Amino acid sequence: MLKEKVTHFQLYWQDVVSGSNATSVTVLEEVNNSSTLFGSVSIIDNSLTVGPNLSSKTVGKSQGLYASTGLEETSLLMVMNFAFTDGKYNGSTFTVVGRNNVNAKVREMPIIGGSGLFRFARGYVLASTYSFSDNGDGTIEYNCYVIHY
Repeated sequence: MLKEKVTHFQLYWQDVVSGSNATSVTVLEEVNNSSTLFGSVSIIDNSLTVGPNLSSKTVGKSQGLYASTGLEETSLLMVMNFAFTDGKYNGSTFTVVGRNNVNAKVREMPIIGGSGLFRFARGYVLASTYSFSDNGDGTIEYNCYVIHY
């Protein structure tokens, strides 16, 4: 019988919305010039790095989308796969789906599955903003707690 274990990752999610190498692209604009960007949808292929700098070693990608779902506060529906491209977990993924209240200091979202070494994964991620630039680019620290076999 396989034994469950918990793996902790500290990763940095690099959301680049500016320039010619953007990794996050808005495909639907907000409705009625909403201050919370309500209705906007962005598709992402963001790097996951071991350090907060964009030049830090990339160990995977966060691929999916986020949609602004709050009329009165800025909150996002996050739907993304953390796909690893380096090291022991190369080729493995886990999936994060949940609400991200971007104004909260720490946001918790569930891990709802995975593949490869993370098959049957569950757990949670804690996201906190590391930096946010005037041009809209952001670096988010993700502490991931993955229960898997």
